[in-house]
Amino acid sequence: MKHALMIWLASATVACGQVQYSFTNFAGMPGGPGSGDGTGSEARFNRPWSVAVDSAGNVYVAENNHTIRKITTAGAVTTLAGSAGQSGSADGPGSEARFYAPGGVAADPAGNVYVADTLNHTIRKITPAGAVTTLAGSAGQSGAADGAGSAARFYYPEGVAVDGAGNVYVADWGNYTIRKITSAGAVTTLAGSAGQSGTDDGTGTAARFDYPTGVAVDSAGRVYVADWWNSTIRKITPAGAVTTLAGSAGVFGSADGIGSAAEFAGPAGVAVDSAGNVYVADTYNYTIRKITPAGAVTTIAGTAEQIGAANGTGNAARFNSPFGVAVDGASNVYVADTYNNTIRKITPAGAVTTLTGSAGEFGSGDGIGRGARFNDPIGVAVDSAGNVYVADSNNHTIRKVTSAGAAATLAGSAGQIGSDDGIGTAARFNDPIGLAVDSDGNVYVSDTYNYTIRKITPAGVVTTLAGSAGQYGSADGLGTAAQFDTPFGVAVDTVGNVYVADWGNSTIRKITPAGEVTTLAGSAGQYGSADGLGSAAQFGGGPGPFPGGPRGVSVDSEANVYVADSDNDTIRKITPARAVTTLAGSAGQRGSADGTGNEARFNGPWGVAVDRAGNIYVADTYNYTIRKITPTGGVTTLAGSAGQVGGVDGVGSQALFAYVEGVAVDGAGNVYVTDSNRITKGTPVFRFQTSTGNLTISNGLFQMRLTGPFGSNAVVESSANLQAWTPIQTNALLAGVLDLSLLLGTNQNRFFRARLAR
Repeated sequence: MKHALMIWLASATVACGQVQYSFTNFAGMPGGPGSGDGTGSEARFNRPWSVAVDSAGNVYVAENNHTIRKITTAGAVTTLAGSAGQSGSADGPGSEARFYAPGGVAADPAGNVYVADTLNHTIRKITPAGAVTTLAGSAGQSGAADGAGSAARFYYPEGVAVDGAGNVYVADWGNYTIRKITSAGAVTTLAGSAGQSGTDDGTGTAARFDYPTGVAVDSAGRVYVADWWNSTIRKITPAGAVTTLAGSAGVFGSADGIGSAAEFAGPAGVAVDSAGNVYVADTYNYTIRKITPAGAVTTIAGTAEQIGAANGTGNAARFNSPFGVAVDGASNVYVADTYNNTIRKITPAGAVTTLTGSAGEFGSGDGIGRGARFNDPIGVAVDSAGNVYVADSNNHTIRKVTSAGAAATLAGSAGQIGSDDGIGTAARFNDPIGLAVDSDGNVYVSDTYNYTIRKITPAGVVTTLAGSAGQYGSADGLGTAAQFDTPFGVAVDTVGNVYVADWGNSTIRKITPAGEVTTLAGSAGQYGSADGLGSAAQFGGGPGPFPGGPRGVSVDSEANVYVADSDNDTIRKITPARAVTTLAGSAGQRGSADGTGNEARFNGPWGVAVDRAGNIYVADTYNYTIRKITPTGGVTTLAGSAGQVGGVDGVGSQALFAYVEGVAVDGAGNVYVTDSNRITKGTPVFRFQTSTGNLTISNGLFQMRLTGPFGSNAVVESSANLQAWTPIQTNALLAGVLDLSLLLGTNQNRFFRARLAR
């Protein structure tokens, strides 16, 4: 891949200035997330979480852009309230209001919209004119207190519904409760007990839920709950009596059936029609289900465990982790197809179409450059030969991309979930997220939902290094005796030790080449941000919209470990002596500011990598940027622009990303990033600035000296019109210095560029 930077020379000299990075598409296709208004496929969404529909057929969407969108019956999308990429808690009209990762949305007969403003711990109200007020709770104040208005407290409210009398019902996710807000703003707990998770049916506080996510209410005041972690659908009478309508607590699957014979896998959204039928966004089955009043469950669209974006009828359609669902008076069902970044519509006959948004280009196909397809690639690593390895999470495969951009499947089989060891496509994974490669070409994989760490040899032989499939916990031990809880990032040092960001345990683990697992830092179940030695240190985690702790991990040549402590919005450092310090960012202080140490701000950083010089590269996920930290803690923004979502190639802030998660750096300083459904590559380019003393033009003879860290292979080209470039000197750099002489002829208004080949 070659990148160029143009400079115009007349009668001045040129010296090397600041290094920037040019990001271009390396493999896969850009597209998908965005924030643009428009009609139909012209509109763009970024992880739409929930949908609601009013009596006039308008659809409302709560999305990851910190906005509430409105879709007319003609498919025209506008932003009703909030501003894309701008989080906060301010009330006000339209774009002046601020939300913080709103999770749920509902609409009443008068056209008012209610929002579960998840990370603000509040319930908001939007009038038809777009005026936003806070109905209940206080921004930034979590808790479980009942009370009136701002005196009430919520803990990551996710789902919201409203009845004909103006009562609002809330799935108070982190409290494990269902709350009720009267039209006057009085908050009470309808069912469940704060801080008490479980599966029990019962009345009021005797009932138990486990991270309830979606909520709906019918005309008789019966409330339906998507009890996410129990994988059940619950029903609450107006008197607070809770029963299980469908599914069986702790049993995950996709079987249709009646009542407890049916199975779900992480149902997140729920809606109810006028006849009492309940519709479910069965998120991790990638399907939409229907439950009759008698409890009979059928799958009305999609096929279990088959991910995609295809329109079609019934099981021919495909979804990608749908979270939200709504139903109108004609029994049309609307779906927030979250990881497709689209809103879908299902007719009563089961015909699925895309109402608005664009899913981008994803799939599982091997190929070269843009001809390859990925499906939510997350982890990325690069070996000494320039081969890039990708944890293609939703395909459940590990991919290998050559330096020329040719992608092939190294291990696993697209769409096939399992835990089998084996060779190449005979092996099975379950949502692999992190990966690393050692000097011998062995690839290490955090097989996240198998709760294991896997190893792949260069020949494609897959074995389980540590952990036991389906067994999660925090135990140290040898090989299969060890336990992990949703491991995310992995890294490997020069002697073969593997480091794991054990997300669910909020710890960093270490695995020796012999498979012996110990806890390097943090203590399982102890959440916080404290620096300290070994188990005295704390990492982010605990209840939240996505509970858990550190996500990314990297290790340098001196065995210092760097951690993307996502929930704390910080980058941490662990020495070989297990001393944990905060290298950059400040716990609990989200933002996008550059600066030194705790002056810098991050927003949910996910991936982290370190180069040979000790510089750290960070995938700052919810800022949509790539950040760089020097060994002394100086933070700058390498590429992207905070709050600006896209899939655009470019230099520095001109490049736009959709959903950066993984980052890796090779020996030449090239940076690789997993961005939605593509891999993008950042190559160093060099800005030149004019100075005096080194350039002369005499009798048409041009002489110039360029200095800088060019590497060993470069081309200098000349053009008079910025279009037709002619090489004038190649491979001419010695010790970073280029002496160049050429005849300009009669045209002295020439342009020049130095083109670096990596």
